Amino acid sequence: MIKPPFTKESALQKVQNAQDAWNTKDPEKVAQGYSIDSQWRNRTAFFKGRESIIEFLKRKWEKELDYQLEKELWAFTENRISVRFEYEWQDADTGQWYRTHGNEQWEFDDVGLMHRRDMSANDIPILESERRIGKN
Repeated sequence: MIKPPFTKESALQKVQNAQDAWNTKDPEKVAQGYSIDSQWRNRTAFFKGRESIIEFLKRKWEKELDYQLEKELWAFTENRISVRFEYEWQDADTGQWYRTHGNEQWEFDDVGLMHRRDMSANDIPILESERRIGKN
């Protein structure tokens, strides 16, 4: 596990590892990167703990079909990383495609688990033909 203090290389690897985990769409796997008592803000939702993270991600990926994510390191300090991201998905209820743009602020504990995640994002409707992430 990559632990603080971060270098540019270790911060880049931490971001890549997060992107890879999230693209599995496996809530159990994703949750292993977070501390047991991790605190989250995801848009307007505030919650705490791995079990809450798993439940949140299950609901997310039931609604957000064909989810594909790209993350980019924006900045880092000793135990914090800031990323910008884009992901595309299709709404399970309406079939509408979206591209979501946002930012995340991450704070890590001494063993390298994320114990705080603060996320803001906006969803932009797109046509399926406008997709650019994860197209085959």
